[in-house]
Amino acid sequence: MSPGVRKLVLTAHVTSSLGWLGAVAVFLALAIVALTSDNASTVRGAYLAMEPAARLTLVPLSLLALLTGVIQSLGTSWGLLRHYWVIFKLLINVIASIYLLLYLPSFEQFAATAADDSADLDSVRNISPALHAVLALLLLLVAAVLAVYKPRGVTPYGERRRLERRQQRTEPRARTATTPSARRAE
Repeated sequence: MSPGVRKLVLTAHVTSSLGWLGAVAVFLALAIVALTSDNASTVRGAYLAMEPAARLTLVPLSLLALLTGVIQSLGTSWGLLRHYWVIFKLLINVIASIYLLLYLPSFEQFAATAADDSADLDSVRNISPALHAVLALLLLLVAAVLAVYKPRGVTPYGERRRLERRQQRTEPRARTATTPSARRAE
């Protein structure tokens, strides 16, 4: 990957990942407001805002972070399966994205209940969005820490690749020692 393309993909990855993290933080704020407010309109409004926020912000950002992360890892020396921290980030992103997609119908249900003015406020309130947002926030923070600190730990595949590269670098030197001119010098 050329340096320009690498920087473009890295920028897209960092932007989408941090955007996802920020969107989850806002989502958590909405969930807390929905749980704690005494104003019925505020509670209903918070749940009504959660559904499009999840569908139009959280999902696209999570999928963009996943796509750009895979492209970034495949196009750099970090590789997709060479380092444990990359695999952990990938797993966090895949699991969080799948869970988010599976949870979308729940957001739709919360919004539908909140839109029904005849629904009791207690039936509208639900702690589930807040709990899921806290968990998502923690997972995304772990992924961010992994990206910054890049802890050591090469996978068996990564170790094989490193040995292969090292061997390829030393092979040309070994071949030059066996050329006819090298043998005459001996």
